[in-house]
Formats: sequence, structure tokens, C-alpha cells
Amino acid sequence: MLKVAIPNKGQLAEPALLLLQEAGYTCKPGGRELITCDSKNGINFYFIRPRDIATYVGRGIIDLGITGRDLLSDSEVSVVELLALGFAKSKFYYAVARESGITVDNLAGQRIATSYPGIVAKDLARKGVTAKIVRLDGAVEIAIRLGVADVIADVVQSGRTLEQAGLVKIGTPLLESEGVLAARCQEAAANPEVQAFIQRINGILLARQYVMVEYDIPGAALEVACRITPGIESPTIAPLSKKDWFAVKAMVKTEELYQVIESLKAGGARGIIVTELKTCRL
Repeated sequence: MLKVAIPNKGQLAEPALLLLQEAGYTCKPGGRELITCDSKNGINFYFIRPRDIATYVGRGIIDLGITGRDLLSDSEVSVVELLALGFAKSKFYYAVARESGITVDNLAGQRIATSYPGIVAKDLARKGVTAKIVRLDGAVEIAIRLGVADVIADVVQSGRTLEQAGLVKIGTPLLESEGVLAARCQEAAANPEVQAFIQRINGILLARQYVMVEYDIPGAALEVACRITPGIESPTIAPLSKKDWFAVKAMVKTEELYQVIESLKAGGARGIIVTELKTCRL
């Protein structure tokens, strides 16, 4: 059976579980159980600490794992990212006290506190900079105030925590992270079971990007309407019983939906209906 690791807690856990359930997998944890067997789909799901998933996958104990790109990069094992999953997005920055005057150009010799020493070490090596990395397990933003560090390096989402600590970001992100599907090596994707899993997950990710829009339009406005909703290859068009009227159906990007609706309405469309997609193959 295919072995897949999913986060047992944290901001990755809930969206990972939802994605798998939408893809038709049975993977809801039961009480204190760390393994769920989906016998129908031939998969064992293992609920593992997010930071440890890269280790299990990299050593070949688990076939696939869902974790954060930041955690993969921070790990000391060799793993590859097969698919970006689009949730738990964040950026990894250096930050300093607002009045410190420290920039990314003078990190040399500074004490840098972080829960991600692997990411920081790789970035300093790229920059050719020598600095002292102070490893902490959490609450990194208080390290400067307590005199443990001159700089911190941490995941930043809204930035409120940094502001409350009197810190500001410096430079560009070291890393842009999100939930990802990982394997020990790229060759693992050639496994038919892995391919089937990836295709099913990718179908959900694609479906989240599109909706189906249906509407009625007079013949005189049909050409313009089809330019507004070109679909993937072309829209589906069917004549109505009402003379010189047509029904049109097309996939539209979710992020463009309301602009499309407004344009269709202004162009004479009637009965505009929007349907969410459950899964999708393009």
C-alpha cells in the first residue's frame, strides 16, 4: 500500500486533510490513532509532526508527504517537491529592531536567532557571509529584546507579530513557502500509484481555480460574450427555443469571476449561473 504522511497539527494540518477528503480519500484521524488505512484506495495515511515528515520521506520510510516548503528546505535530508498545494502560504524574512540600522548587507558577525537554522545557513552561504546562528524552538521575535540575538529569521504571514515586537523586515524573502507534496526523489513520481495520487490531488487544485459559468445571450452579442468567456478550448454554445438566443457554458478563472459577470451583464446576458467544480482535468 502507498504510504502518505500528513501533518498532525499546525496550520498545515486542516487544509491538508480537507484537500485529501475532497479528493475522495478516507483519512480522518480517529482519537489518538496515528495511522488511518484507506483500503478502498490502497493508501495508509500517517499523522506525523510536520517538521519530521521530510525525514521519513527522505529515508524512504514513507512514500509521499505533505508538509511546508520551509520545513523541506530546513531539513538535512534529500527530498524533492512534486506539487505545490496552494495553502498555508508564508514568506521567510530577516527582521531587526526598528532603530538598529542593520541591513542584509551587514549581517556578517551578527547573531541570528531562528527556528530554521538550515534555511538561514544556506542563505548565508549563498551570500558568502559568516554569522552566528542561534537556534530557538519558538517565540523567536523576543530574542532581540532579551539580548540573545541581533537579528531574527522567521516565517512572516501578516507581520503583526513583528510589529508588536518592535521589529521590521529587511531585504527580500529568503523563501516563499506553502504546503507541498514531497517525495524522496523525482523518480518516485513514475510509480503508477504515486501518479494516480498526484492526478487526483491536482484535479482538486485545478477545480479550485475555476468555476463553470452558464448564461443566455442574444445572437447579436454572442461573439463578444464568447470573447469574455473563451473557456479552455472554446465555450459550449446551444441554440434556445427563443429565436436568435443562445445558451453558453464556459469555465472561468475564479479570481476573474465577478469582472466576467459584470461584463456579461453589460453585454446583454441573462440568467447567469455559476457552479463550483468538484474536480477537474485539463
